[in-house]
Amino acid sequence: MEYSIVNYKVVRTITDDFRFDADYFKPKYLKEDRQRAHYENICIRDFCHVTDGQHGYHEVDEDSPIFHLTAKNAKGWFANTDGADRLAKWVDDKNKRSSLKEKDLILSTRGTVGFCALVMKEALPANIDQDVARIAINSRSEIEPEFLLAYLNCTFGQDWLMRNVSGMVQQGLPLDKVRNIPIPLLAKDFQNSCKKIVELGYRTFRNSEVLYEKAEQILLSELGLLNWKPKHRLSFVKNFSDTATAGRVDAEYFQPKYDDVVERIKQYKEGYKQLGKIVKVKNKNFKPKDDVIYRYIELANISSYGNINGFIEAVGKELPTRARRKVNEGDVIVSTIEGSLSSIALITKELDNALCSTGFFVVHSEKINSETLLVLLKSQVGQLQLKKGCSGTILTAIGEDEFKKIILPDMPSWIQGEIKKKITEMYKAKALSKRLLDIAKRGVEMAIEQDEKTAEKWIRDEVNEMGVELDT
Repeated sequence: MEYSIVNYKVVRTITDDFRFDADYFKPKYLKEDRQRAHYENICIRDFCHVTDGQHGYHEVDEDSPIFHLTAKNAKGWFANTDGADRLAKWVDDKNKRSSLKEKDLILSTRGTVGFCALVMKEALPANIDQDVARIAINSRSEIEPEFLLAYLNCTFGQDWLMRNVSGMVQQGLPLDKVRNIPIPLLAKDFQNSCKKIVELGYRTFRNSEVLYEKAEQILLSELGLLNWKPKHRLSFVKNFSDTATAGRVDAEYFQPKYDDVVERIKQYKEGYKQLGKIVKVKNKNFKPKDDVIYRYIELANISSYGNINGFIEAVGKELPTRARRKVNEGDVIVSTIEGSLSSIALITKELDNALCSTGFFVVHSEKINSETLLVLLKSQVGQLQLKKGCSGTILTAIGEDEFKKIILPDMPSWIQGEIKKKITEMYKAKALSKRLLDIAKRGVEMAIEQDEKTAEKWIRDEVNEMGVELDT
């Protein structure tokens, strides 16, 4: 059993809101306080402007260039625009305090607290919602944005955030708490080392995205769909017999754009097949053993480019009841939920024998390689058909029968080989980026736990072992 003995005067003065619950004074938190105290500390309020996004109503405008970033867009070190709405310009104009600039940081403050990301130009123009804090560093600050990013994502930063969340139904981190985050003032040379690693991590990450885009271009060019845009029609005519055959009467199901993409696929010179004819859907439930540790993949772990960013590790009895699908290397998992249909990923060697939610289809094929299947289903070819197949009221999703009816082109092996090459390179680039960012994170932790000199040497050794060069 762990416990802490804390002087009552410390309890009275350590926080403004008089926290005296045991969770706040966990031994590891107190140890981190002592380690942080080896350095001069400054609060975020001393060198940053901190605010949040508009509270309440906002207007979506699909023609606007302005992204509306939410907590999910702060996941993964760099701000992303995956699934982000387009915000009406007048809303952005009225909320310039939360309009993002390059090298700002965004931090999720409600729901899943603690996602922290650096804003790069690719995510702009953008604004945020009320569950995200904008941290804008003053131009004359001694703190480098990349160092602050690594600190907030390391154990010291994350533990401080978790320690200071509050609330009963939905936990959150008030903006005043964000402003009061203590930042150890490490040497400028060390901060610059962190900056170089994070910058290289970002360039490598961007390269992985470019590789995926090239794979998709190979696919769409082969199908003659590279510049094809689906057209949503406000009105169209269908025969009553069509509704009877489909068993559907909703207008969305009969949108001509769905038929258009199927017709384009059917015109492919090499032919086509139904998905159910070329893949095996692994729909058998697996029951986890109570005391065995499993890795569990859920919807939130899937990135926009088919990568799995993390997983939950827990014993079987602690897993949710939906953790019932076992996955193996080479499988492709496909979200069944409308609104998350692009959450599709390839299972790599590291996640062989992991579990995933029953909210995914798990598919494997001997007739088409997994990388090509991934790109097909994530492209317009697959996404439009997945969306058409969705039904339901409370939770709209695509069923297995509709999923198996999806039409896919019969891609020749040499095209599949080209796509596989790009996707394989993409995964290597993502792994390299992750390792670099982990080095930056661990380097900051080591500097606080031991000293900057030891951390600098460790960083150099790790980078040299990887065979990469940092900008001088």
